[in-house]
Amino acid sequence: MKKIVLTGGGTAGHVTPNIALIPELQKQGYEVHYIGSYEGIESRLIPELGIPYYGISSGKLRRYIDPKNLSDPFKVIRGYGQARKLLKLLRPDVVFSKGGFVSVPVVVAAKSRHIPCVIHESDMTPGLANKICIPCADRVCTNFPETLKHLPEHKGVLTGSPIRQELFQGSKEKGLAFCGFTDEKPVILIIGGSLGAVRVNEAVRAILPQLLERFQIIHLCGKGKMDDSLKDTKGYVQFEYIKEELRDLMAAADIMISRAGANAICEILALRKPNILIPLSAQASRGDQILNAASFEKQGYSIVIQEEELTNEKLLNAVNTAFEEKDRFIKAMQRSQLNNSIEKIVELINVSAKNKKK
Repeated sequence: MKKIVLTGGGTAGHVTPNIALIPELQKQGYEVHYIGSYEGIESRLIPELGIPYYGISSGKLRRYIDPKNLSDPFKVIRGYGQARKLLKLLRPDVVFSKGGFVSVPVVVAAKSRHIPCVIHESDMTPGLANKICIPCADRVCTNFPETLKHLPEHKGVLTGSPIRQELFQGSKEKGLAFCGFTDEKPVILIIGGSLGAVRVNEAVRAILPQLLERFQIIHLCGKGKMDDSLKDTKGYVQFEYIKEELRDLMAAADIMISRAGANAICEILALRKPNILIPLSAQASRGDQILNAASFEKQGYSIVIQEEELTNEKLLNAVNTAFEEKDRFIKAMQRSQLNNSIEKIVELINVSAKNKKK
């Protein structure tokens, strides 16, 4: 039987695409193993799927001054040694990495063991972890055509991000019923990420009376960010976080308002949802969401409002435009090259696995 080691972790964005790949990999005859960190989110999500899981030491590699910069390199070195031992034991045909700092020792160890490796870069420009891994990789999968110019010419492949197939199985009727809504008004779904987005939450609630004249609102506002004064507002429901019912809520949505994390916007694209993106500001990140959003806007998939420029009037106008011109956005998304991402990535994995056997 063919064997593959998946790696990646630290945040859900480095884990859920791997989870999306697992069913197709198993269907094609792979025995799947996973190497992640001791305490990252992957250490909880992967064992739930019945996949053998191996934790290794991991440390964050920073470009800024931090006391942990003295200790974390030793954690990475230890993780490299652990990964080499695991790869010798497991003897996989190929490694697939979704990124995050735990992936660095695994990918470098795979190179040292002459095991082919395919990696995935979600954002427009590679983060530090993937910059370290790219020289060790056979192929680099990307979400954005602009990313290819940052990669060695023979390595980059535009694939899109693996999307959880259950998201395509949502029921609009179940989503409306879950929220206590009817089908008389269109629905806006607001997603600010698992921790929520304070600025987005504030802006949505500031124009809630105007929005409710035309729409019903589903607001995923993040842990600890519910507004109890709005709990009885007709046509408005708020949740800290949704897991199982998310596919139904997305099916019920006519338009979406979201941050611009790579995996989130790829899901929006795959579901063909007209959307407004409010990327995390450069002050609060390395600026990757701003670049992601700019690419989607350029391709005609999204309306973008920079957080620093977010006003009540701009948001209300954007919502109305997204809804009134929804067919234009949907047609642009239907033309996207980022379709069949799982199929494309698994084919690259298969080719790399065969090359090892040669």
